[in-house]
Amino acid sequence: MKIKKLEIYSYDLPVKNGPYSMANAEVWTLDTTLVKITTDTGVVGWGETCPVGPTYAEAHAGGARAALIEMAPGLIGTEVLPLKVQRKMTSLLNGHNYAKAAIDIATHDALGKYTGLPVADLLGGAVTDRIPSYFATGVGEPDEIAKLASEKQAEGYPRIQIKVGGRPIEIDIEVITKVWEKIEGTGMRLAVDGNRGWTTRDVLRVSRELLHIPFIIEQPCNTVQDLEKIRPQVQHAIYMDENSVDLPTIIQAVGRELVDGFGMKVTRIGGLHPMQTVRDICEARSLPHTCDDAWGGDVIASACAHIGATVSPRLSEGVWLAQPYIQGHYDVKNPVKIDGGYISLPTGPGLGIDPDEAKFGEPVAFF
Repeated sequence: MKIKKLEIYSYDLPVKNGPYSMANAEVWTLDTTLVKITTDTGVVGWGETCPVGPTYAEAHAGGARAALIEMAPGLIGTEVLPLKVQRKMTSLLNGHNYAKAAIDIATHDALGKYTGLPVADLLGGAVTDRIPSYFATGVGEPDEIAKLASEKQAEGYPRIQIKVGGRPIEIDIEVITKVWEKIEGTGMRLAVDGNRGWTTRDVLRVSRELLHIPFIIEQPCNTVQDLEKIRPQVQHAIYMDENSVDLPTIIQAVGRELVDGFGMKVTRIGGLHPMQTVRDICEARSLPHTCDDAWGGDVIASACAHIGATVSPRLSEGVWLAQPYIQGHYDVKNPVKIDGGYISLPTGPGLGIDPDEAKFGEPVAFF
């Protein structure tokens, strides 16, 4: 089975009740990129990549489509097997993992449909059909975020992630304290996500002043060098997120014991094929991690759910979906959504969804 046709689509995903606020960005609407591959057997596979604007990471929507257009002609005729597709993309373009991820996801979808297997089986096999999720707040006022955390705990979410940074550190300390007052004793886990918005000074102060609160600190500072500096001085676990840009970085961080876990994004690492390598490295070293993405619709949501379903439960920090912030679904019959803090694994072969192609309009590029 080989790639016969490749189509690229652009689609706007407005943010409900926007903006979604992070330390370094405010998001009102997002331009997602979808890829449809058609094989010489007639089987179709869908992929997606959706950077959160141009400042969250070294990625943006226009760049994704430019990279896909650069690779597309050379991908025609490639066998629809994840490793072969990854190697072919590497031969066609250096870097740009977030664009390559859309092709990788589409490859897994098509291969699953061709073999009759769900993507989770292609990735080693699901250990659950009810994947834990977590709710990520935006940057907000202390009472507002504490109230939201209480509401999400009551809904059934096993984990809450609160966004911090981009303002006086005293406000962030107050937010963390008030959230913990609401969820202490409930069993809900707490993650504090700086999105690179804290200085090393801020991290040290927060960890020293809030020793009594058991939270993990996700990507508090901007660089790997910052993490190296604070690592021996903090009392809380540190997770890497934005710095985990490729497999060599992951391997180095694990080997040097720089972090205690990862907030992993499927498209940042290049798709499901490299993501399962990250999963296996983390399992070998007992490192918890998430399996989520920066943003996106049902295609990305399904991909994250499938890889998340294969993670050992003791190491699973959950799968975050943008779904609570998005109006509507690509596939209204088989929507991927969070219910009571958990995601039901899509059923059927491949990703288990059938996007309504009419939603996306005409393709912006066709090969």
